[in-house]
Amino acid sequence: MNRIVQVLIIAGLAFWSLTAQAQSARLRAANKQFDNLSYVSAVRAYEEFLRADRKKDPAETREALIKLGYSYRKLQDTRNAERVYGELVKDYTDLDSEVYLYYAQALAANGKYRDSQKMYSQYGEKQSQDLRGRRFTVSYMDMSRFYQDSSSYRMYSLPINSRQADFSPMYYKNGLVFVSARDESGVLKRVFNWNQTPFLDLYFHPDTNQLRVPGADLMRPGNSAVLGGGSDAKPGAADPAVEQTKLSKTEIFSRTINTKYHEGPMTFTKDQNFIVFTRNNTSKGKAGKSSDGVRKLKLYSSVNRNGKWVDIQELPFNSNEYSVGHPAFSPDNTKMYFASDMPGGYGGTDIYVVEFNNGQWGTPVNMGKEINTEGNEMFPFVAEGDNLYFSSDGHEGLGGLDVFVAELKDGIAYKGVQNVGAPINSEKDDFGFITDKNRTSGYVSSNRKKGVSDDDIYSFRRTCKQLNILVYDAKTNTPLENADVRIMRNGVNQDLRITDMQGRTDLCVDTNTEYEFKAIKEGYAMNSVRFSTLTQSPKPVMNVSIYLERSENTLVKGVIKTEVDQQPAKGVRVTLRNEKDKTEQTVMTGPDGGYEFDVKPNAPYTITAQKDRYATKKAQYGKAKRKTKVVTDSLGLYGVGDVFQLKNIYYDLNKFFIRADAAHELDHVLAILKEYPQMQIELRSHTDARATDAYNLRLSENRARAAMDYLVSRGVSANRLVARGYGESEIVNGCVDGVNCTENEHQQNRRTEFKILSVQ
Repeated sequence: MNRIVQVLIIAGLAFWSLTAQAQSARLRAANKQFDNLSYVSAVRAYEEFLRADRKKDPAETREALIKLGYSYRKLQDTRNAERVYGELVKDYTDLDSEVYLYYAQALAANGKYRDSQKMYSQYGEKQSQDLRGRRFTVSYMDMSRFYQDSSSYRMYSLPINSRQADFSPMYYKNGLVFVSARDESGVLKRVFNWNQTPFLDLYFHPDTNQLRVPGADLMRPGNSAVLGGGSDAKPGAADPAVEQTKLSKTEIFSRTINTKYHEGPMTFTKDQNFIVFTRNNTSKGKAGKSSDGVRKLKLYSSVNRNGKWVDIQELPFNSNEYSVGHPAFSPDNTKMYFASDMPGGYGGTDIYVVEFNNGQWGTPVNMGKEINTEGNEMFPFVAEGDNLYFSSDGHEGLGGLDVFVAELKDGIAYKGVQNVGAPINSEKDDFGFITDKNRTSGYVSSNRKKGVSDDDIYSFRRTCKQLNILVYDAKTNTPLENADVRIMRNGVNQDLRITDMQGRTDLCVDTNTEYEFKAIKEGYAMNSVRFSTLTQSPKPVMNVSIYLERSENTLVKGVIKTEVDQQPAKGVRVTLRNEKDKTEQTVMTGPDGGYEFDVKPNAPYTITAQKDRYATKKAQYGKAKRKTKVVTDSLGLYGVGDVFQLKNIYYDLNKFFIRADAAHELDHVLAILKEYPQMQIELRSHTDARATDAYNLRLSENRARAAMDYLVSRGVSANRLVARGYGESEIVNGCVDGVNCTENEHQQNRRTEFKILSVQ
């Protein structure tokens, strides 16, 4: 009997050993798929491992659950991620803090904000250095701020959406270029190992007018191609006839840009002849990998010549060791914003900015902690007016990636960031956002429809919250026609409107904004009223009235411009000082550079205009006479880096002395230097293309020195001046070597300029 028991025990141990070996083999196989970033295969393998035996090793079970939850997270399957992380938190206590973070994010993405709040709170206790725990815990106490403007928007699903992922549209000509994983033609179907979906390419729909679909209103309050990531197929099939109609309107954007690997979000310069786009790391058709075996994303540029995209080049700040992607040019093409996980950032991926000047790239600069968080910031877009939009899962939002906006001033998000709210944002991922200056219409990508990785592109349109501004005579209550109404938004001058015969003008107001409306009319004292949209009004149309009283005061108004191009200067602090009673009034100029003040008669006053990197301008005025109703004056600002051509300074051939006609123009420079005693300038002299390069360089240096000596002889300190010759390196009219030009054309190149180096 003892031998029988012994045999049974030994047999049981052998069976248990074989079972354990089989279990370990399943886990090793799952881990291999996980390490290869094959998350679809990893999910199947881990689920099979966990189903195989309820009595498996607790340590292996814990490992499998952690990696399974992470795999579902990478596939944007938030429901299964919630299930797995919930099981982990229930059964284990010695978990890394990130498990609580991922669980909180999955709960929020599924609309379970109260439960998410609890997990964020636990995450904050375990990881106090990461501010997301505290911020989201507080944020989810009151969700109303995410829905303040939701009734003003309508969203529409677009007919260009396919059964695969479609996202990140960008304006191009009269249509949209966008990223898609739609099915390819041909027998061979290439799929991305990450999630078994087709590789991404760029597609083009030529006419946005065709994308307006009546009856497709989506009022529900939503995969992102994250850096290094991909998209999954969405279940279900569209009607074949409808699908054929959709696809016939959409074409491959460029066969030279699209490759067998991922091509992703892109941006165009204003003339639309230069593109920067995201692509997997490739060189001469071969894939490149980082030291840890991962194929990162890089940025590439291309130019359009004769309708073809050619000369594809890597950007100089790419790296095999980290990703750069999601580019967005500023409206003036001087900067480009992008996302990267390069070392030295604040979180997973950060937003960076790089200077772009005459085809040359500067050094990327992190946008700072006002924009970037411990989470992921990506998909930037800059609208007219210097509003930077981007998506983030690190700032407080509705779940997943939300769209945020930051108003930039000199490249700084000086007011922080603001969640744009529902319905543009949802509990799922919302990204790839583009819009016009005032966010009245645009497009956004989202996987809100079914979750997982079913990205679609949606258009949105904002309905007007109309505010009527009515201006009356305070004594007679009669409407005042042709009164100016200055709109001030959050303390900054904006548009200047004029009232009609009924004394009325109107505008569409934004939410969460403090307005001041200032009414100005000759013969009346200026008056203003304040209006706030921090609380939402249910009325579709609202009214505000301003009453003006008769007055003998003088209206002082004008425009601040930049001297270099005579364009209105935005963001200038303009102060009027009454020199009689020492009172001051201050305004900040908006896009039109305008300012208005009310001045008592018989009082001298001074106007001062100040802006960073510009010389402060002061203008003094005598007493405003009682009969003078309106004083109009425009002021010009000189800025660092401005270059002015002294058009009347020309030189005789092979000469460098100052001609009589040049002295008058230099006297103008002398007057500027005396007005701004801290200003430093560079005198830049140029020659025509005749003679040798060396001779012309020496001649131009002598000419610049002659101009400098002229100014020094009239009292300007030499340490405020730099003289530099450029020879024939900057010809202005094409009269280079070998080109026949008239003497007058050659003389245009024998010129002197001055460039402002500093103003303080």
